[in-house]
Amino acid sequence: MKSPCVQLCSFDGRTGWCRACGRTKPECRSWKKAQPHQQRRIAADLPRRLSKLRAGAPD
Repeated sequence: MKSPCVQLCSFDGRTGWCRACGRTKPECRSWKKAQPHQQRRIAADLPRRLSKLRAGAPD
C-alpha cells in the first residue's frame, strides 16, 4: 500500500497525529515495514483522525 504521506509533516501536540496525513510518528516510522493488514487498519482510520483535527475536537 502506498504511504499516505504528503511531505508536510506537522504533528498535533494534543493527539500526536500528523496534521497532513493523520498518522502518528511511530506509524510514520514503521510504515514501510508494517504488514499490509496493519497499513490498511491505519489507513482506514485516517479520515476520522483528520476530520477530528480539522474540527479541533478532542480525541
